[in-house]
Amino acid sequence: MQRADSEQPPKRPRCDGSPRTPPKTPSAAAERSPGPDLTSDHQTWGPEQVCCFLKRSGFGDPGLLERFRENEITGSLLPYLDESLLEELGISSLGERKKLLYFIQRLSQIDLDTMKVINDPIHGHIELHPLLIRIIDTPQFQRLRYIKQLGGGYYVFPGASHNRFEHSLGVGYLAGCLVRALREKQPELQISERDMLCVQIAGLCHDLGHGPFSHMFDGRFIPLARPDMKWTHEEGSVKMFEHLVNSNGLRAVMEHYGLIPEEDICFIKEQIMGPLETPVKEFSWPYKGRPKEKSFLYEIVANKRNGIDVDKWDYFARDCHHLGIHNNFDHKRFLKFARVCEVDNRKHICTREKEVGNLYDMFHTRNCLHRRAYQHKVGNIIDTMITDAFLQADPYIEITGAEGKKYHISTAIDDMEAFTKLTDNIFLEILYSTDPKLDAARKILKKIEYRNLYKYVGETQPVGQTKIKRESYECLPKEVASAKPKDVLLEAELKAEDFIVDVINMDYGMEDKNPIDHVRFYCKSDPSKAIMITKNQVSQLLPEKFAEQLIRVYCKKTDAKSLFAARQHFVQWCLVRNFTKPQEHDLQP
Repeated sequence: MQRADSEQPPKRPRCDGSPRTPPKTPSAAAERSPGPDLTSDHQTWGPEQVCCFLKRSGFGDPGLLERFRENEITGSLLPYLDESLLEELGISSLGERKKLLYFIQRLSQIDLDTMKVINDPIHGHIELHPLLIRIIDTPQFQRLRYIKQLGGGYYVFPGASHNRFEHSLGVGYLAGCLVRALREKQPELQISERDMLCVQIAGLCHDLGHGPFSHMFDGRFIPLARPDMKWTHEEGSVKMFEHLVNSNGLRAVMEHYGLIPEEDICFIKEQIMGPLETPVKEFSWPYKGRPKEKSFLYEIVANKRNGIDVDKWDYFARDCHHLGIHNNFDHKRFLKFARVCEVDNRKHICTREKEVGNLYDMFHTRNCLHRRAYQHKVGNIIDTMITDAFLQADPYIEITGAEGKKYHISTAIDDMEAFTKLTDNIFLEILYSTDPKLDAARKILKKIEYRNLYKYVGETQPVGQTKIKRESYECLPKEVASAKPKDVLLEAELKAEDFIVDVINMDYGMEDKNPIDHVRFYCKSDPSKAIMITKNQVSQLLPEKFAEQLIRVYCKKTDAKSLFAARQHFVQWCLVRNFTKPQEHDLQP
């Protein structure tokens, strides 16, 4: 998409998520002058530079800043300020005084703590804050090195060997990029160093709760192993983050870097999972970590409003790189045009109106990745077979948790010490075990090793508005087994347990809704005004429907007679349910 010279946005600030990044835009420079000097040698700061430091730290009250100027508080005097002096200067709240003292104390440490540079294959050389490094260097975070990003997809795409670890680094980095870009462009948002650090931590830790083989665990295994429990990996991430902080003594480290654990841990959790409590009033502000004035901060890591967030940006780029699939979405361009506007009395991240086509492309990319990789028919059946093996092994696998208590694969999510030990390695533990109790599970995993997979029978779709509800999924194999054609002689008898019916819901991330209806844009002529752009204003070639359901049938028996019978059952079932006719190649022996 070509841009005229007149449409070129201002030069984007260096995107490294680092508090030491110098400003690039004039407005940001005015807000944060003298730039690098603010963190290089505070002893040389004059009163104006001290005021810049205060504003960056979230203390932007004009009266307070004026009193600092009147008293000629310079950088060399900052270490001598105590609670009583800060109270005299007008900071009445004890919590606020302590908060500022933390920031001042941090100034003395800044030269001792160095940013760590990591060479990432997707984003290049990225800098991470020392607090992020302290979080990374823990057993709870290192565990992500042993969980495949795409689960069973690695058995289909040999390049997809990447893990949740590197994806998490990328999301933490991109979270810093976006929050820094907003701060540089709009200093009036009063995004503090605390805010930026919390957003980066949330990005870094958003996937701590994934189990073995990623979405296979929370999407397939847990619903079957514990059907009465509604558990998500986001819930696991919040619990694991709490465990990580407490078991590694990181509250004091967080305080050292200027965070207030009582407020900021809550804020980090909310960014990962959403509101931790149900609001009393329907339209009240549901978050505790940050006020409504900073609502846009909740749209960076996991955007519940429209799904445009840094998590997607990283997995688009990273997964495409490892899968060998082209990625047509450029997150760097989005960063250039992102800005915060007020919508319905709340602040939201918006983009230029000319970017609407690129956002449709982004959601189309998501859909293509699901079709070509995430919901690949072979990758999905391997996930299903691993799930079957884990279900067989579950009663006999013991994982030690807190106080020596033993847990199974399915119950390890109840104890974070046990869950820390649960990774993809459980596959090999079962495969190489000699325990007779694990024979059934081991047999399934050996089938995967020898590529003796459950056989794909065919794919169909419901017609019109018909949709199979989740509570009906477990009845589908029985339906297929019961659908016997009357005019064909079958030489194999098939039962419900011989069939697997995989129901796949494909959408643009918001079920049947158009996510762009929940995005707001701004025009070059009035960047403070948010507008909505309807689908028919963009193109007549965009999708009419934003969701569809695919139904795939597999057979566990692999002999020729059973497969012939399975295909006849499948065709008859499609006729009975009035589903789409299977494609001819699906029915070939």
